[in-house]
Amino acid sequence: MITMNPNLNVSLNANSALPAAGRTLIAAIFFISGIGKILAPGATMAYIGSLGLPAPALGLIGALTLELAGAALLVVGYKTRLVALLLAAYAVATALIFHHALADQNQMFHFLKNLAMAGGLLQVVAFGAGAFSLDNRRAPAGRAVA
Repeated sequence: MITMNPNLNVSLNANSALPAAGRTLIAAIFFISGIGKILAPGATMAYIGSLGLPAPALGLIGALTLELAGAALLVVGYKTRLVALLLAAYAVATALIFHHALADQNQMFHFLKNLAMAGGLLQVVAFGAGAFSLDNRRAPAGRAVA
């Protein structure tokens, strides 16, 4: 048994892997988006600049850092709640900044996708990394991190 809190005992079973699988699936979109930005940095900076945002190169570096580092940390479950909160805020911010033209069906889809991503990430914030995570490994003996 792994004690998650004084009032709840959970044994490792097939469900123990579900949080890790969920974190990996959520991280995939950030990883793929980051790779896309690496492969086409000029297009990314042009898009940022076309919206009148300052310092497109700095925006690209910030997005790359958050997307790639955030995805990696989410997958391994390190500082999971903080990382998930940062990625959720990023998903909402990018929805509002880049996908606010809701009359365009494609932009509406991306806006709602970002909100759904933020919702999934807030579940990670609320319930933690789960059993298969570095956060759990760092927990005191006999106490798993939720």
